Amino acid sequence: MENKSAFRRSRFGEEPVVKILVVDDDFFSRTLLGELLQHYGTVHFAASGKEALDAVRASLKSADLYQLICLDIVMPELDGQLVLKQIRNLEIEAGISHDKLCKIIMTTALNDGASILGAFRENCDGYLVKPFDANQLRGLLAEFKMIDDNDVQRSSNPV
Repeated sequence: MENKSAFRRSRFGEEPVVKILVVDDDFFSRTLLGELLQHYGTVHFAASGKEALDAVRASLKSADLYQLICLDIVMPELDGQLVLKQIRNLEIEAGISHDKLCKIIMTTALNDGASILGAFRENCDGYLVKPFDANQLRGLLAEFKMIDDNDVQRSSNPV
C-alpha cells in the first residue's frame, strides 16, 4: 500500500507533511503535545483508544497513513498497550511492509520497567515519560528521520 502524502510549500520548495495522531484522554496533555507537533505536520487528535483505532482504520482504508502516533498508555476502556498491539495488527492485515509501519511513541507518566518493556515488546518505536523535555521528542523525531537533527536544541523545556 502506498501512502498518499500531502506537501506544503516552504522556502526549500515542496516538503512532505507528516500526518500525526495524538492519543491521550487528558485534554491538556493532548493539546500541549499537539502544539509541539504542529510545526512538523498535520496533527489529528483522539481522546480514547477506540477513537484512535477508528482513525487508524480510516487512514488505512484511504491509504493516507499516519506516519507518527503519540499514544498515552493509561486511558479508560482500551489502554495504550492494547491499542498499540491492535494498530500493529491492523497494519499487518493491510499489508504494510515493516519499513513503512507508522512510528509510535508511547507517552505516559508510567516510568516502570514492565510498562516500558511491554511497549517495546508490542513494537513501539519510542517511549517518553511525562513530563518530558520537548527536545526528547525532537530527538526521537530526528532519529526517525522526520526532522533534521539541527531542530534538536540543547535547551530543556518540560512538557
